[in-house]
Amino acid sequence: MNIDEKYIRRCLQLAALGRGFTAPNPMVGAVVVHNGLIIGEGYHRKYGEAHAEVNAIASVRDESLLRESTLYVNLEPCAHYGKTPPCAELIVKKALKRVVIGHIDPFGKVSGRGAEILRQAGIEVVSGVLEEECKELNKRYLTYIQHKRPYVILKWACSSDGFMDRLREEGDGQRPFRFSNDFTQMLVHKLRAEEAAIMVGKRTMLLDKPQLNVRFWSGNDPLKTTADSRLPLSEQLSALRGQKIQSLIVEGGAKLLNSFLNEELWDEIQVEIAPFILGEGVPAPRPKGILKNIEKCENSFIFHYLNASKP
Repeated sequence: MNIDEKYIRRCLQLAALGRGFTAPNPMVGAVVVHNGLIIGEGYHRKYGEAHAEVNAIASVRDESLLRESTLYVNLEPCAHYGKTPPCAELIVKKALKRVVIGHIDPFGKVSGRGAEILRQAGIEVVSGVLEEECKELNKRYLTYIQHKRPYVILKWACSSDGFMDRLREEGDGQRPFRFSNDFTQMLVHKLRAEEAAIMVGKRTMLLDKPQLNVRFWSGNDPLKTTADSRLPLSEQLSALRGQKIQSLIVEGGAKLLNSFLNEELWDEIQVEIAPFILGEGVPAPRPKGILKNIEKCENSFIFHYLNASKP
């Protein structure tokens, strides 16, 4: 690992501290280095508040050192006025010597303009350092910007023989079969706290009346939404994007989940397989994509898949 990669990795650590609070903005961390020592660092804490570069520069005690310092940031500094002034202009004003960027921001009002402002001011700019790792951290933001829809996570739990519930009808008094143990239930609520919205089908809402909150974790409850059978899924995703929803968990029944799978409107799948055999019931969807990893959670397993055909 070279020096630039070392400090960009630190930016990623800082950026991740804003998870669940920065959307629809990206997660960004920044580090100021002078003569091989970190003299300032910061991250974007919450949407509408100061950006990472502002917090990092403000944390430097001796501002005279900035002229001989390098600023590291995992995403290109912004070049437009939004909730806050452009970070690129602040960097120019403080006359930093060098700026190292993880990757260029695809957002139309930035997209290379931030880096160009710095270069025009005589600041050395290096970009593309740990680019894939930086993109992975902000995959929700990138999907929102580039594909014009929220990042979609399909999630379900099933028995080891492939059923996700008993056969039930409204009013029969049966509750859904619980596959999750206490630990995996906590992980579900952690996931909800990190994503912007959650969708279920009308049948799931009628039969189960799920709370869809984060009562077993800390953080904000996701926006609850119910699938509308009168609209194609792409229209519903577009409507959510219009509400600045950057990510969506789909916890619906098999019909809704299969619709997302068949239309390739998904990015990630999480399947919990519990050590139970139902013998019959509602068949679980068949996961697609690339198996990323498998987690063992007490006596259950969680399989993580990524969409290999995502454009």
